Amino acid sequence: MDGLSALGIPAPPAQFPLPFPAGQLPRMRPRGHVEARAAILNIVQARVFDMPEELAMRWLLDAHVLDHLSPDEWGFIACGRGERSRYADQLESLYTVSWLLGLVDHLDPAVPCSEELPELLPDLRRPESFGAWRDRQLTPTRDPAVIAEMLDLYYCLDWVCDQARRAGQAPPRGVDDNLVWHRRWALEWAVVFADERPVHWDEVRL
Repeated sequence: MDGLSALGIPAPPAQFPLPFPAGQLPRMRPRGHVEARAAILNIVQARVFDMPEELAMRWLLDAHVLDHLSPDEWGFIACGRGERSRYADQLESLYTVSWLLGLVDHLDPAVPCSEELPELLPDLRRPESFGAWRDRQLTPTRDPAVIAEMLDLYYCLDWVCDQARRAGQAPPRGVDDNLVWHRRWALEWAVVFADERPVHWDEVRL
């Protein structure tokens, strides 16, 4: 509620559904899975800016993260299939995954992705290997409770943006609905519960 209030947005209605199963404690996916997701999204952004597909696929193969690729990502990275703008927009998802890994210090919905983000990710120009990057970035992952609170905030913000769209209105001032949607995607993917099968990246439903 404090996060919404800081943006000048009222609390959602009393009957607003919870984003989590009642009575269950959230946990985060294994760090190795989150690091693999960061590496893949970093390659996706590199392909948006014309990294050759052969180099991109070779890097992913050497990193042993091909099992974490979604079919759509495979098509875009290996063959250039899909709309480039769709993948460019996933920069905010990459920023969120970096926050999960403790690489960036905030996930303020009023502030877009930092320009310093590429310096925190594998340097594909050298190229820096996946293992070398992991050894370079030994930051602690976020606490699951903090991640769950952040997901709750973005869940509410996404609802607010959806209500504005349905009414033919702009989202609240200072709120970017595309940023909110892509950050929520990464947070929804990251949070898992004991009795649920963790969904794949392309299975997240918002």
